[in-house]
Amino acid sequence: MVDFLVVTYRYRAFITPRLPERVKTMFPKLNHYTPVSTFADQISHGMTSDHFDIEANVRDGDSRLGLDEAGTQEVLEIMRRERVNFDQARLIRQNRILARNGIDPSGMPLDSKAVTRL
Repeated sequence: MVDFLVVTYRYRAFITPRLPERVKTMFPKLNHYTPVSTFADQISHGMTSDHFDIEANVRDGDSRLGLDEAGTQEVLEIMRRERVNFDQARLIRQNRILARNGIDPSGMPLDSKAVTRL
C-alpha cells in the first residue's frame, strides 16, 4: 500500500489530469495544480518582467520548453504566499538557495574560515 502511495505521489502531475471529475471534487487541492511547461504558459501565469523577459523568447521563436518545473512551482508559491511580483519572488528563491549553500545575499560565504582574498 505504501509503495502505491509513493508512486502515486511521485507521478501526480501525470495522473491528476487523467482523474475523473468526481474524484477531483473529493480532493479540492488537485484542481489547483496546473503544470507550467512552456514559455507561453509561464507568461500567462505572470512569470515575466522587464528584467526577465520570457516574451522575447517566445517572439524570437525559442523552442525550449521553459523554466525548470520545480523552480517555477516554487516561484509561483512564493508569489502567492508572500504577495510579491515575479522579480521579488525570484530574488527570494535565489536568496534561499544561497543561504542553504552557506552564502549570504551579497555573495560572501557565511563560513568565517573561508578565504575571501589573498
